[in-house]
Amino acid sequence: MILHEVFRKVAHRCSCAIGSPIAFAIAVAGVIGWALLGPTFHYSDTWQLVINTTTTIITFLVVFMIQNTQNRDSKAIHLKLDELIHAVKAARNGMIDLEDLPDAEIARLEKEFRKLREERAS
Repeated sequence: MILHEVFRKVAHRCSCAIGSPIAFAIAVAGVIGWALLGPTFHYSDTWQLVINTTTTIITFLVVFMIQNTQNRDSKAIHLKLDELIHAVKAARNGMIDLEDLPDAEIARLEKEFRKLREERAS
């Protein structure tokens, strides 16, 4: 349980840092620096391998951080919506935990709401 909490905190901080303008500027500077070093290293295979390996490793690790944060945010939004559905008397409580329904049932509800929108538009 402690590992989950530590990972959550690290993932949140990483996703905030990675999504910042400073992180983007550092990435751009790194790529420009790498490109400028091309002539020095005669555009060798090793020179290319450095950028390929670095970006692959960073991307691999960042995917887990961002996915964790996105899953958590999505879950929080669903809980907030579930609370609103529960609080509104006219709302259908069957809409709570809608994400757990089979695809066919979600498609049926989507058609139902599309029909309601069309009826209101006309």
